[in-house]
Amino acid sequence: MNLPKEDADVLSARWTEGVLLKRDVFSTVERGRFRQSGGDVDAVLRRIDRVPWWSYAFARHLFARERRALEHVGGLNVGPELLWAGRQALVRSFIDGIALHLAKPFDNAAYFRSAKQALHKLHRAGICHNDLAKEQNWLVGRDGHAYLTDFQLAACFRTRGPLFRIAAYEDLRHMLKHKRSYAPSALTPKERKILARKSLAARLWLATGKNVYHAITRGLFNFTDREGGGRRLVNDAPVLIEKIRNNPGVRDAAIVAFADRRAGVGLYAFVEADQTALEARIRNELAARKGPRPPEHIQVVKALPRDAGGRVRTELLQLVATNQLDLIEPMMKNETDRAFLKNILESRKNLRDRFDFRGG
Repeated sequence: MNLPKEDADVLSARWTEGVLLKRDVFSTVERGRFRQSGGDVDAVLRRIDRVPWWSYAFARHLFARERRALEHVGGLNVGPELLWAGRQALVRSFIDGIALHLAKPFDNAAYFRSAKQALHKLHRAGICHNDLAKEQNWLVGRDGHAYLTDFQLAACFRTRGPLFRIAAYEDLRHMLKHKRSYAPSALTPKERKILARKSLAARLWLATGKNVYHAITRGLFNFTDREGGGRRLVNDAPVLIEKIRNNPGVRDAAIVAFADRRAGVGLYAFVEADQTALEARIRNELAARKGPRPPEHIQVVKALPRDAGGRVRTELLQLVATNQLDLIEPMMKNETDRAFLKNILESRKNLRDRFDFRGG
């Protein structure tokens, strides 16, 4: 399937291809630059011309919902602005921020106050997001505020009827679940009551619809949404890590996923070891054994980045793997962190999607 001519003409004239962020059976999403009257701006493109024929109808439905929601979100300063929309592609502004599961705002009560304010603005405009259980749909802006993204399931209401109130309640409850994970001490008694009381619609969904949803998405569509990694990250990565760690020269290993223009989803293995020559040896060993195919990229590093508790900082490795280097800087706490990552960045392997976002 090709883009309609009018869409293709606009994108060829105004879109500069950048980094592929996600590719699944519902859309292709990439980050790049979009030309406006005032110059080029960082932006995000979603297109549905490359989805399989059997998922196109649903992809089209999601596309239309997002387009309508973005038309209403503009000006609220809680999500992206719609810059342009065609029949099978749309461009929205890029929010300078990091996904919640990467930023991990532990004990940051101010962030969740901002998140509550963002929801209040959204709901006051008659919009419910409907997909806020996913941490990747919450962003921690460079300014520290909360922003929302991915409005494919959003609903726009003309009145504040029963359906609106249920959807708004569930938006709030899902936000509070994230607050409970990252800043539990900041929860108020009222918020704890909301967390303890699911709406009737949510209870029915958990009892019936969620199983059907999983049967369709994971069975029919072979789709598993975990940080954009799909089945390879969920099923293959643990097996590959165990095999890599069995090499006597390896101290530890971590695997993250990245969107790949050819394979859809690629795996990037960071291996903690002293000998760079292990990269080829590990690849040959994985290829020779039965099981998941080897990661697309294997990089030996002297040490994996870790937090104060000793856990590998996969959020940093994720940004390295996807070449979003400009988003790493806000996560650096000191010069030691910067020096530590310097060697990893200079030797990174995924060089197919490289883009200097600092130039626009």
